[in-house]
Amino acid sequence: MTRSETSSAEFHGPERNGVVQPGATSQEIYDGGMKVRREVLGAAHVDRANANKDSFTEDFQDMITRIAWGGIWTRPGISRQMRSAVTLTAMVAHGHWEELAMHVRAAITNGLSRDEIKEILLQTAIYCGVPSANTAFKTAQHVFHSMDEAARDEAETDKNP
Repeated sequence: MTRSETSSAEFHGPERNGVVQPGATSQEIYDGGMKVRREVLGAAHVDRANANKDSFTEDFQDMITRIAWGGIWTRPGISRQMRSAVTLTAMVAHGHWEELAMHVRAAITNGLSRDEIKEILLQTAIYCGVPSANTAFKTAQHVFHSMDEAARDEAETDKNP
């Protein structure tokens, strides 16, 4: 079987839609979405989002868990690294800087390196514009500094219990 035949068979079988399978309950889709959401964004972030929901925002939180995380992020067609690359680009293209910061962290969690993120942001400079890429680089730089500082603090705490 050629690579394209393998890929085609792999993504057109019964598992092609991630957790959104024939007969899947709404709760199964939600649970699958929540699992991936926690894996990608971290339990602390998801817990904060859920703690802050109220009668006005709970339907939105439910929707993104089911549709974005359950319906899209669980699909096997591309890797989580590729999903992160696409998401970073979309955040830059639309100027969603807080979401970009969150997804830079998620991209690291999904296995992208800082150098790969840099290359993605360089690519966005060409297709999304230099001013947007400038802000994106500053945003990512801030995230990396925060991550490094947290790692240093944790190392210090481990040395001096």
